[in-house]
Amino acid sequence: MSSDLLDALTALEKQKGISRDVLLEAIEAALVTAYKRNFNQAQNVRVDMNSDIGSMKVLARKDVVEEVEDERLQISLEDAHHINPAYEIGDIVEEEVTPKDFGRIAAQTAKQVVTQRVREAERGMIYDEYVDREEDIVNGIIERTDARNLYVGLGKVEAVLPLGEQIQAETYKPHDRIKVFITKVERTSRGPQVFVSRTHPGLLRRLFELEVPEIYEGIVEIKTIAREAGDRSKISVYTSHEDVDPIGSCVGARGARVQSISTELNGEKIDIVEWSEDPVVFVANALSPSQVLDVQVNEEERSTTVIVPDYQLSLAIGKRGQNARLAAKLTGWKIDIKSEEDARELGIYPRELPEDDPEEVATSPYYHDGEIYGNDEELPEEPIDLYKED
Repeated sequence: MSSDLLDALTALEKQKGISRDVLLEAIEAALVTAYKRNFNQAQNVRVDMNSDIGSMKVLARKDVVEEVEDERLQISLEDAHHINPAYEIGDIVEEEVTPKDFGRIAAQTAKQVVTQRVREAERGMIYDEYVDREEDIVNGIIERTDARNLYVGLGKVEAVLPLGEQIQAETYKPHDRIKVFITKVERTSRGPQVFVSRTHPGLLRRLFELEVPEIYEGIVEIKTIAREAGDRSKISVYTSHEDVDPIGSCVGARGARVQSISTELNGEKIDIVEWSEDPVVFVANALSPSQVLDVQVNEEERSTTVIVPDYQLSLAIGKRGQNARLAAKLTGWKIDIKSEEDARELGIYPRELPEDDPEEVATSPYYHDGEIYGNDEELPEEPIDLYKED
């Protein structure tokens, strides 16, 4: 073995973090296989490599027996005594059988083994790096596309963005930079395989963590997310700090923070509502920007009936039912929306006040510009615009 190879193994240990001893063991095992294959030998052999002086020997290992049945694997006690009188039955004798031209084969084999082990080690390190980044956001560069998948370069690895994880309204071109959400990392025979998404709700969560310091620091918490990627999303936020406005923190000055996230998601509209453990309040908030007159809850069926002003019915339901659908996903409650006129005809609105406590408010409040309105107060004439600039 040449000193150049030893120096190379030492350098790899420092650069790649692969132990030189591990590489030497792998080379020895590969040389045994190469010896048997190239010299048509079925002997029990081992390769002895001296890393200090760079020497290499092929040693045949034979069992000491009284009567030899296979000369390739056994040696008689008499012949063993010619080598060393101390040998006894059952001992193992080693004889050097290094072929004259074995150096060339050894060099080729060592190169192959080192290359393979380096590749495996690099794959292992890449896998370890990205498996720890599952459910995290990363920056990537679009490298190529095929009929179903988009391939995004993340630096050390090429990630797969499946068709179902792509935003339909987006156009992807090679060399474009995009942010993606790592959904899964798998170990395969070809190395680590990373799968990413542009539609996962986790992408929206991570974008808010990057854009809103209060969320990143844990002052404001994102409770739930409902998303129809590329079109519209709703998130519910909460804070235990009385002096912090959770919605205002996410929206930012003149809507700068939420607008930045919307731009990253190709103009996706984002509704931000305040979370509440009270389903009456939470459902009313979730149907924003629609005003709500009353929320009637059925705990057993986990469903709600929501009464809205007549002129707000289409806004509450949304285009193709989107607003109501997202609100239901956000809250986890079924939502049946009825106009005030229909609710009055059905006799479910307004509800009668309880006889034992006539002061109790029978309907839920609704919110407008930070003020709480009861059922007996006049509705604002204009629809609520959460993102209206001051």
